[in-house]
Amino acid sequence: MSDIRALIELVRAPAAFSVPGDVLAGAAAAGKRVDARTCGVAAASVCLYWAGMALNDYADRFVDGFERPERPVPSGRVPAKAALAIAGGLTAAGLTAAAVSGGVRTLVVAIPLAGAVWGYDLAWKIGPSGPVAMAAARSLDVFMGAGAGSAHAAAPAAAVVGVHTMAVTVLSRSEVTGASRRVAAVTAALSGGAAAGAFAVSRAGSGTGGRHSHRHRDSRRRAQRAFATALAAAYTWRFGTAQAAVARDGRAPVVRKAVGAGIISLMPLQASLIAGRGDPLTALPIAAAGPLARRLARKVSPT
Repeated sequence: MSDIRALIELVRAPAAFSVPGDVLAGAAAAGKRVDARTCGVAAASVCLYWAGMALNDYADRFVDGFERPERPVPSGRVPAKAALAIAGGLTAAGLTAAAVSGGVRTLVVAIPLAGAVWGYDLAWKIGPSGPVAMAAARSLDVFMGAGAGSAHAAAPAAAVVGVHTMAVTVLSRSEVTGASRRVAAVTAALSGGAAAGAFAVSRAGSGTGGRHSHRHRDSRRRAQRAFATALAAAYTWRFGTAQAAVARDGRAPVVRKAVGAGIISLMPLQASLIAGRGDPLTALPIAAAGPLARRLARKVSPT
């Protein structure tokens, strides 16, 4: 019987804090507020994310036996068949939650998202298409929050999240071997592009209702843009500092720390996208989740 600690490690539980922000960024881009539907879709997204983590350890069980024998599957704390069953069960739970919460318009995005998760872990991870597949999965997560009918509105946010995810995925390939300065430069360029996209979203902004005076409305827009810009700057500093450390010292422990920073720094990036679309109150808990996830990551690795 697998213990709770092993299951928490298997699904990288603290990293799930980085998931709801995708859905909320998509919802904000589509002009939707947080409601029961949005919360249900966010829960579906977390289930699919955890499914991907469990499936990752199942697929990597032989390699991890040499490179990371402490992980739950190669250490024997979670049997391989159990990890596969957990991945399947979480995928089914995620698709069910998506269908119940958002109906057909959400399910038509959730199905290819689940396909991208399974395809990445079982087929695409090793090849050059791996980072693209992972980026596509997180972009689909944003589209799932918006709903299939609002894909155009959510495209900028989806692109920002996807480019950031590609940076983290490229960097994660060097967690065991260490990273060269070229890898650090590539990931820095990608994360810089994500930051630029978030700044652009904050500048575009959105309307805030028609009953207020123009002066009041303009004041709110400036405040929202300032908040969104500050969050994008926090993302740039957090992930950029970690990547600068890799450029100076590309050893595997430094790379793993940078990958963890990339996962955690997604939260201020998501919050910036949400605030930039005129919903700073929703952005606040997403931004606040970052420090909590960082503390939990000291107990359970998010990578």
